[in-house]
Amino acid sequence: MGSVISALLKKPIVNVNMSNSQADMVREVIANNKQFRKLAVPAYVVELDSRTDAEEIQNILGEITGGRTVPRCFINGKFIGGGTDVKKMYEQGTLQKYFS
Repeated sequence: MGSVISALLKKPIVNVNMSNSQADMVREVIANNKQFRKLAVPAYVVELDSRTDAEEIQNILGEITGGRTVPRCFINGKFIGGGTDVKKMYEQGTLQKYFS
């Protein structure tokens, strides 16, 4: 089963339309939101489970960040990593520098 999941996560990104409304929405969300409640920074979350264009958004994130897996975390428009990366930064005390 793990190999099936790995294959799905490594799905090649092809023909990503970076000029559509989904790409515009992704860029706007990245540019205008920070996402860290434990640091008293209000979260902005796009719930892909409830969107019909979730795969397109994941493809766009893949084009921007090099990976389609979620969460993809951005601060001040800069991609800082996935959930595991951000958790590690928080635990090491390095995440807080982004909010001072």
